[in-house]
Amino acid sequence: MPLPFLTADRVFEAADDVPLPYDDRDRWRRPYRPGPWRVGVAALALLLASFVLFAGVIIAATAELTSAGLVFVLALLVIAAALRLLRMGVWVSARGLRHVGFLTTRTAPWEQVASVRTVQQPVRWLGLPRTVQGQALLLERQGRPADGVPPLLTTHNADFLGRTEAFDRAADSVEAWTDEYGPR
Repeated sequence: MPLPFLTADRVFEAADDVPLPYDDRDRWRRPYRPGPWRVGVAALALLLASFVLFAGVIIAATAELTSAGLVFVLALLVIAAALRLLRMGVWVSARGLRHVGFLTTRTAPWEQVASVRTVQQPVRWLGLPRTVQGQALLLERQGRPADGVPPLLTTHNADFLGRTEAFDRAADSVEAWTDEYGPR
């Protein structure tokens, strides 16, 4: 008996033509993968949280519950910070462009986006005060100057440090979304 779900030669019918999740243009999606620096720091934070949770269990078994509760709250804060760190970046959908920071999220509807362009400029290295020469993807809104607005992506942030070709692909992808949905 043939198992058609295990083979690539089965015939697809019109009823099987279900849109995949990445085909839904109304869902917010990141047009690139998180970089190794971002994932590594988040993994270390989650490892730290596991040790803090283990310490909370030991404290709960041997000491007061209030101090164990404080340790559990600390572990939850570390977990929330690690998850927020993984969520940071640029997200796009048919509704607009979203820049998610650690503490803030800014969304620009496509009607407000004048242009998205890549420029050569000094950029912050891993978000620290030190600047190096690199490329940045800048968002220009209609009627607003681009001065003082942080770049969407840089070649030296946690997603693209040492991965310039990945930065180029991500910048091209965001620019393609802008060309498709931006104001005409």
